Amino acid sequence: MARLLIGLSGLMGAAGIALAAASAHGGDASRLASASAMLLFHATAILAVVALLAHRLLHGGIGIIAAFGFAAGAALFAGDLTLRQYAGHSLFPYAAPTGGSVMILSWLAVTLAAVVTRK
Repeated sequence: MARLLIGLSGLMGAAGIALAAASAHGGDASRLASASAMLLFHATAILAVVALLAHRLLHGGIGIIAAFGFAAGAALFAGDLTLRQYAGHSLFPYAAPTGGSVMILSWLAVTLAAVVTRK
C-alpha cells in the first residue's frame, strides 16, 4: 500500500509542476496556480502520512483513508480548475468545492488517526 501511495504522490507532484509551468508561462493561466499548489501540497501530505504510518504514529486504516482522500480531493479540485481554464466548463457542478471538502475531511482524518493510535 505504501508503494502505491508513494507512486500516486509522485504523479500528483509531476502534475503539480506541469500546472505551475503552465501558470507561469501561459498568458491567461493564472487560475492554475492554486490547482498546482493543491496538488503539490497534498502530494507532500501523502508522503508524510506514509512516513507516519511506517513509524506507527498514525492508525493504519484511518491514515490510508486520509492519504487516498488527499489524492481524490486534490484531483477533483485541480481537475475542475484545469478544465475550466482549458475547456471552459467544469468537471461537474461543485467539483472544486467537493474536492476541497474531501481534503478538509482528510486532514481531520489525520488528526483522528493520530489520536486513536496506540503506541
